[in-house]
Amino acid sequence: MEDTNVDAPTVREDAAAPPPGDAEPLTGDSELNLGDTEAAVGNVGDEAELDEEQQEKEPMTGASEWASEASPPAAGGETNGSVKLKMEDEEVKFTGLSKEELLRVAGTPGWVRTRWTLLVLFWLSWLLMLVGSVLIILKAPPCRDLPDSHWWNHGPLYRLRDVRVFSDMQDLRGVERRMDYLKQLNVKGLLIGPIHEAPPNNALSLRFEQISSDLGTMNQFKSLISTAHKKGISVVLDLTPNYQGSTGPWFSNDSITIVAEKLKSALVFWMDQGVEGFLFSGTDLVSNSVPSLWTDIRNIIQNGTESRPGRRSETVCVFSSVDHVSSLLSSSGVDLLLSPLLSSGSGGFAGPAEVLDSVQTLCASHSQLNLAWSLGGAEVHLASAVGPALVRLYQLLLLTLPGTPVFNYGDEVGLMDQGTEPPQMLWDPETETDLNGTLQVEWAERRSSLSFFRSVATLRVKERPLLFGDFLPLSNSSSLLSYVRVWDRGARYLVAFNWGSEEAELVQAGRAELPQQAEVVASTDTSLSDGEVELGALRIGPQQATLLRFNIK
Repeated sequence: MEDTNVDAPTVREDAAAPPPGDAEPLTGDSELNLGDTEAAVGNVGDEAELDEEQQEKEPMTGASEWASEASPPAAGGETNGSVKLKMEDEEVKFTGLSKEELLRVAGTPGWVRTRWTLLVLFWLSWLLMLVGSVLIILKAPPCRDLPDSHWWNHGPLYRLRDVRVFSDMQDLRGVERRMDYLKQLNVKGLLIGPIHEAPPNNALSLRFEQISSDLGTMNQFKSLISTAHKKGISVVLDLTPNYQGSTGPWFSNDSITIVAEKLKSALVFWMDQGVEGFLFSGTDLVSNSVPSLWTDIRNIIQNGTESRPGRRSETVCVFSSVDHVSSLLSSSGVDLLLSPLLSSGSGGFAGPAEVLDSVQTLCASHSQLNLAWSLGGAEVHLASAVGPALVRLYQLLLLTLPGTPVFNYGDEVGLMDQGTEPPQMLWDPETETDLNGTLQVEWAERRSSLSFFRSVATLRVKERPLLFGDFLPLSNSSSLLSYVRVWDRGARYLVAFNWGSEEAELVQAGRAELPQQAEVVASTDTSLSDGEVELGALRIGPQQATLLRFNIK
């Protein structure tokens, strides 16, 4: 047989060499024959085909292209017998049209028609939305304008006649230290005093511009004013002349003119100290003797207001009948009339029918912004006038009637009068261990009363229906009173009271439009929990009151 020379594939030493110690010398019998050589060549072809298939399966990148056959071998490697391939179908990325291509497309008739169609649709849609908005505005009922209100219309007033009973310090400093407490009650005005020097029944010794030495100093009063203003609380000063004496009004006929002149100069003095308002008692009874009294008072206060931008002063007067209130509102220009019309002659509650009649009569002829309501006056506390069990009921009544509610100090915790002397203010003990069993029960009730007062007062200062809304009576009887407060198209509030000893059903009558359900906002009746209630089946428990909120769609 002839010898055939075949170049066998060169095998890398590091891959084909046997491990050290296992190598055996080649003999003549171990030489490659032709069959073995052909098999080796066939294997090389198979490997090349496998490499091609593997490369088709793996992604190609520009950085991993196969080198050409002319490329030099890698260091330490062999190229003999290797097959190099280069894939042609690489991934093609769309880079968009060029500027020239876009210009050619933009000028085609089809694209021009599409562009004009879209432009017309855009402006047509915009025009339709504009027309629709104008129609909605024109057909919608106008929003109700807010009244020209002042600071005394935005929350309750807190009356402190004797500063000595408000704290252990028994002076103006003790009042100043309780301003945070008054702010938490949402009080907008503090009616304080009288605090001026006024020896009993002695008109000649009357000093409106001097603070009584047992109540504090002028520096203490200025500090009190400053602290009150920082808390958003205005100060109204009671300038009742003979507040420590029994002779009145304004001492005698011989002294009325003297007192009136002293009073006029005092108004200027106290406004310069930062006082926002003045409380007068019995002024109607002396106005006939001094015909120009009200005109002079109004001019002085008006001039003082104009000279102090941003600070609006007021006059507050106390009268006891509807006729007096209406007459004074019409003739004097007084800003706020504090009327105890909710009280009966015996000091108790006047009754649902009397209250409704008084409120309707005054609101029909005068702005509610000039009306203020109290119960018991400066000398009688709420709990003493109506009883401890009805304190929260009357809190709700005063805070939901049209006009400014006025509370005596301690009415928020059910403070009771004791004898002829004004009672000491009650402050919550710091720890329960300071109380015995009886006092713990009393303070639990006081805390409940205080919490109820705060929640309703907070609601009043935020909600326009309760601040300025119309007063729409629903029904009233010997024991039941209900009404609705309405302002514009927002939420409406229904208030129902039952002074009777038996459960009463809410009667839907009057001018107010009521839905089927309403939300319980506040209630003295623990059986009415928060949530929705059916108005058609609503019953008010004996000596209970409820505040509900609803919307008319």
